[in-house]
Amino acid sequence: MAEVTLKKVSKRFGRTTAISELDLTIRDGEFFVLLGPTGAGKTTTLRLIAGLEKPEEGTIIIAGQDATLDAPAQRDVSFVFQQYSLYPHLSVYENLAFPLRAPSRKMPAAEIAQRVERVAKMVRIDHKLQNRSTRLSGGEMQRVAIGRALIREPNIYLMDEPLSSLDAKLRVDLRLEIKRIQRDMGATILYVTHDAVEAMTLADRIGILREGQLVQQGSPREIYERPRNIYAALKLGQPAINLIPAELMPAEPKPPNTVTFGARTEHITISRGQNGKADGRVVLAEHLGNQSNLLIDVQGTQVLVLVPPESTLSTGDEVELNLRHPLYFDREGERIQP
Repeated sequence: MAEVTLKKVSKRFGRTTAISELDLTIRDGEFFVLLGPTGAGKTTTLRLIAGLEKPEEGTIIIAGQDATLDAPAQRDVSFVFQQYSLYPHLSVYENLAFPLRAPSRKMPAAEIAQRVERVAKMVRIDHKLQNRSTRLSGGEMQRVAIGRALIREPNIYLMDEPLSSLDAKLRVDLRLEIKRIQRDMGATILYVTHDAVEAMTLADRIGILREGQLVQQGSPREIYERPRNIYAALKLGQPAINLIPAELMPAEPKPPNTVTFGARTEHITISRGQNGKADGRVVLAEHLGNQSNLLIDVQGTQVLVLVPPESTLSTGDEVELNLRHPLYFDREGERIQP
């Protein structure tokens, strides 16, 4: 495995700038997740590292060597695509063995068999080795695709939203598998997604992209608790952070120039309004068993609050809100240090 560094890398397609002066380092053995919406530049970043695209400016360093102009085959990277990209006429065994049979490798058959068996067990597909890939479920096909990348033992694994086409349960199961495999192998992985839950559960560090620029990078906890701006704050957390105009909460202390309060659902406590004093009214109550979601209307702004399942508050009740550890944002959406 090896460290990968991008220095002032830019990529344009015609008049559209996909990546703008990107500085990024994925450390040796790190699970780094790029998070952002469609069009943020996530896949373009992967393709630049893989050599499938060439940058207009900047340098790409892989394992201490300048790889900016190297062909893909010279970079020793593995790519897991969003779609499975398996050979449908080949068995699982043959799909896994295929990267090891390249003329440049000349790996003995016995060593190929040993490595296929080991990787198949790692991704828990060893009981299907003789099946054709067309006879697998979606989750099994994605396991084969991941295994085919793992089997090469490259400098870095590049993963382009590999779980997005699976159903919710399979996504959870494979997410746990990918993290387990990464820890067992000590692999260097750059993983891209638009899913905040995937990013927070998988990543050692997260980089948040917006229109080809890196807005913030850090550990999941660091970005969740100390986002640089509203954009970063909205990218992590489920449910999303509440954004409340400061004038709607006049009793809350705040630093100068605060325009917006950012309040995570777990940082809001509510109580039933007393003596005509209330900040808002419950407009929707969702009882989910282990907790309840209350949607509060505060003078036209909707605020989502999590309450214990035994709460007796319901639709139509007037409530008071108290913010604990809120975030403060200025007019440009940048966070203000209290």
